Amino acid sequence: MEIYRESEHRSLTETEILEDLKTLLAGYPSLKKVLIIPPDFTRFHSMAGEITGLLWRELKGHATVHVMPALGTHMEMSDGERLKMFGPHIPKACFLTHRWQTDTVSIGRVPADVTEEISGGLFATDIEVEVNKQLLSGGYDLILSVGQVVPHEVVGMANYSKNIFVGIGGRQMINKTHMLGALCGIEEALGNGDAPVRQVFDYAQEHFLGDFPLVYILTVTTRHGRDTHLNGLYIGPSRRPYEEAVKLSQKLNITYLDRPVKKVVTYLDPHEFKTTWVGNKGIYRTRMIIADGGELLILAPGIRACGENPEIDAIIRAYGYRGRNTTLKLYNEGVFENRTMVAAHLIHGSTDGRFQVIYATDPALFSGKEVEAIGYEHMELAKALSIYDPDTLEDGFHTLPDGTDFYFVKAPAMGLWKLSTGIS
Repeated sequence: MEIYRESEHRSLTETEILEDLKTLLAGYPSLKKVLIIPPDFTRFHSMAGEITGLLWRELKGHATVHVMPALGTHMEMSDGERLKMFGPHIPKACFLTHRWQTDTVSIGRVPADVTEEISGGLFATDIEVEVNKQLLSGGYDLILSVGQVVPHEVVGMANYSKNIFVGIGGRQMINKTHMLGALCGIEEALGNGDAPVRQVFDYAQEHFLGDFPLVYILTVTTRHGRDTHLNGLYIGPSRRPYEEAVKLSQKLNITYLDRPVKKVVTYLDPHEFKTTWVGNKGIYRTRMIIADGGELLILAPGIRACGENPEIDAIIRAYGYRGRNTTLKLYNEGVFENRTMVAAHLIHGSTDGRFQVIYATDPALFSGKEVEAIGYEHMELAKALSIYDPDTLEDGFHTLPDGTDFYFVKAPAMGLWKLSTGIS
């Protein structure tokens, strides 16, 4: 069964969403135990929290329901984040925590000749396919993977099987697919529904997930002011719902400009972005519109660390965002052994001198010295906010009183900004 509902110009209603979820669940009348896998708080605007709440309400009377947020390498959600995203009605005891370093088992291996062909010879290694052990041992009658399809720097378009192989995946899969993506090029991946890493996930999906009772619930959302709109809902076990969601996301979540911009300013919501590991979406999603020699100012009031855990944080601080060639040299020297996801992240977060990145942070959380030590420039947050007020600025072009033109992006994680004719 596949269910599609979309509207470019309005938000789907709760009644419409619930109707589709009931139609889905009607196909599974004897459920006893269900696992829901939504994204974590960094995808707060996916509407996955609301959908998870509706699913729990429909299932709680006759099935045991567990919710395992797809954390990937991100930090565990706080109680406040859990309540804000999923509401107060799902008991805390229903939530399971995925730990990417310890909680996974192997279900197969992507052969080296497959990765070599996909990457055009840039990356020839096998990849262990790891998933959280609960998928095998949990005894679930149905596994519902919920999440947002949106442009993504590694996999091209986020979600679908990424929610499984990265969101509740393990070290090797995360390490190697991130590195494959970095070697093939971030700007070739962004917004591409068939990017190289997606092709690896497709192979793993086809060969190793066929016996799991897995159904995808995919969303396409947009932001209008302070409101999130659910424009598309796509449900089913196959790749086709993802393909349909990609079409709408490419239409609604990619903004095209007809000329490069000398200065871009973007904002990271402090509740969602606490590290450069996640906050560098401000770089990824805007980099393609920034002119050579241009400047990106990131308003980052919540940034307080580099990595989402001490292991990754220490490596980023040690080597910084020094450019593709410098990072690849370290990678070839074995510096990132078993942590190649960090090498990929450092490549993605570097500009190779093409434009300047300035992080405006709260010095009480993340000092100017810390920012400069990892390879970026720094601006005092209070000064930056006095000039660029995210509460009043709308997406698009603006001019300061002194005549400075800039382009503002309020929610970089919600989309992708590109040039209609490519980077000049």
